[in-house]
Amino acid sequence: MSIYDFNVTDIDGKEVSMSSYKGKVLLIVNVASECGFTPQYEGLEKLYQTYKEQGFMVLGFPSNQFGKQESGSNEKIKFFCQGTYDVHFDMFAKIDVNGDKASPLYKHLKNEQGGLLWMDSIKWNFTKFLVDANGKVVDRYSPSTKPLDIKKDIEKLLK
Repeated sequence: MSIYDFNVTDIDGKEVSMSSYKGKVLLIVNVASECGFTPQYEGLEKLYQTYKEQGFMVLGFPSNQFGKQESGSNEKIKFFCQGTYDVHFDMFAKIDVNGDKASPLYKHLKNEQGGLLWMDSIKWNFTKFLVDANGKVVDRYSPSTKPLDIKKDIEKLLK
């Protein structure tokens, strides 16, 4: 099973096959609008703008599972991201990343790159997964890892 086997729903409610990202390096992030890490949207957008022409994409998945920091509707989330951080990378409908109702994509990501001490659960907003152009999940970054600190790892995969 690969990330290309999953379908997700974008922030506008349209179903998207992850296979549409074949050949691209991806940074998949669970995001929130009211979190101490929310300013990372700026770094995520900078990464996207810097590397999009080379086949890189950021995918943002809002989740309200951590401190209820993403309580708004998908429409409010989209308005916030575009209006506050000028986000142009792909955003998706709000999901669960942990528990019985976790998105199948996130179950796969966690299975491929477990967390600290082999605990798979996502600990907080802005956990990041780096996926190579073949759909392999190659790394996982903590919420405190700034997006621009991942530049070298992205550049290695884009070569």
